[in-house]
Amino acid sequence: MWIGELRRRLNAQVLVTTAILLIVGFLVLLPVLFLVEESFNTGDPMAFPAETLGLDNYLAILDEDLHILTNTVIIAIMATAMAIAIGFTLAWILTRTNVPGRDKLERLMELPYYMTPLVGALAWSVLAGPKSGFLNQLWQWAGGRGDPFNIYSMFGIAWVMALFEGTVAFVMIAAAMKSMDPALEESARVIGASKLRTTLTVTLPLVLPGVLGATLFVFAEMLGSFAAALVIGIPGRIYVITTSIWEATLSYPPDYGRAAAMGLSLFAVMFAMVSVYRWIVQRGSYATITGKAYRPRPMDMGRLAWLLLGVCATYIFLAVVLPLAALILTSLQRFATVLLDQAQFTLANYATALSLGPVRTALFNSLLLGLGVASVGVLVMAVLVWIIYRSQLVGRGAVEYLVMFPQAVPRMVFGLALLWAWLNMPVPLYGTLWLLALAYFTVMLPLGVRSLAGVVLQIDKSLEECARVCGAGWGYQMRTVTLPLLKPGILAAWLLIFMACVRELGASVFLMGPNAKVIAPSIVSAWASSGTELTAAMALIQTFTVVVALVILFRLTRGVTRELT
Repeated sequence: MWIGELRRRLNAQVLVTTAILLIVGFLVLLPVLFLVEESFNTGDPMAFPAETLGLDNYLAILDEDLHILTNTVIIAIMATAMAIAIGFTLAWILTRTNVPGRDKLERLMELPYYMTPLVGALAWSVLAGPKSGFLNQLWQWAGGRGDPFNIYSMFGIAWVMALFEGTVAFVMIAAAMKSMDPALEESARVIGASKLRTTLTVTLPLVLPGVLGATLFVFAEMLGSFAAALVIGIPGRIYVITTSIWEATLSYPPDYGRAAAMGLSLFAVMFAMVSVYRWIVQRGSYATITGKAYRPRPMDMGRLAWLLLGVCATYIFLAVVLPLAALILTSLQRFATVLLDQAQFTLANYATALSLGPVRTALFNSLLLGLGVASVGVLVMAVLVWIIYRSQLVGRGAVEYLVMFPQAVPRMVFGLALLWAWLNMPVPLYGTLWLLALAYFTVMLPLGVRSLAGVVLQIDKSLEECARVCGAGWGYQMRTVTLPLLKPGILAAWLLIFMACVRELGASVFLMGPNAKVIAPSIVSAWASSGTELTAAMALIQTFTVVVALVILFRLTRGVTRELT
């Protein structure tokens, strides 16, 4: 009898695992096959399948585009270092110390992610552009000479990317820190360790999976960043892989082979990073959630708490207050200027933006896609993380490489690959929201997996083993033990996925159809064809709509949110 029960439980686990792996494998590998084939296409770029194959596209990267690869790596390293430093510092302050107003500050830290890098890049181009930038105008008005600020530089691109991706690192690292037993830090303090030493020798090592996961994800985001590189890099004649791919696809005839080869060239970098990450987490034990109950307790920082509050306030000022103020001032003028005595104020930019039917439709579609993909995707990703780090599935390490592949390739390239794949499928999904939903789910897999992996590694396996010893089936164990312990990570992952879908640009560029418009590409189109003033108004409408949507969601799920936190 018990053999039949065991077989039934194993069958349920095998069926769920197999179904998820087949779906994920199909969504990831199908476009990859088209992408690889196109990267070797040296003949007609519009021919599918390729008529002539060769290595010319890859050789051209080493011969003609090496400086572009160098620019991409340098900017990505600078931006990642700044983003992780920002994320870890803010996460430690708001989860491990008694800084005043922690709960409200934690909500404020999410605001830069609501604004998106596209909005941030537009704002900082208005703030620190040479000659016309508000900061340079103020400098010259005060009697200064020259332009001390120039956002159109490699550091400028990295600065904007880090400022608005630092909050991603914060959410991912904070989820891991919230799940850590504070008794470990208190033990270090009892034996005389200083607060700084406790942080470096206890806190940091125990949340290392979360930090490494955030570093891996953020670095990949920086490699494939498009919005900041487009808005800031193009005027400064600084090209990275994504902007080069953009120009290659817009040329006539479109150079799809070169675009595919450049996108795939980044996979080797990400493959190496995932390998290092797995090697590190497999060599150590990071479980801090066991059967012993604990209550999170912040560290008393004394007067230093006010200094830490100032650090948080500075980040909010640079990432939210200053950019929003610049965009609001720009959107209310006919011609942008920081000298108010010369300004001509008007609401015409907002009237024009709101009168455009496609803009309203694009906003609704973006919110709908974000809600649907986040709600369904986060549960699938939680099971995927369990498969990778808890199951005995043969080849589970390969599963992690599979789900990370969409992050290893710039989303613009992956979107192009999805376009080729689904154009050659008998299912008529092109130009619909369903294709955008599939694309968003696929490219968000790395974000969800990386967000949840750090928390899973902190959960002691003995808790799940106890449930199985007591007779719990796999599904019951997942519902009553694993998923409840993952609640902080699931909430963080849901929020990140929702916002990532709403702000998604790269994957949307080639998949957006006449009846399936989303907001980010619409803002880029306005930036390319209209003035900065109208673009600023559209960016603010997007930001305001997203914030209102999130406030409504938080109020509707207030009870669940309190339980999760």
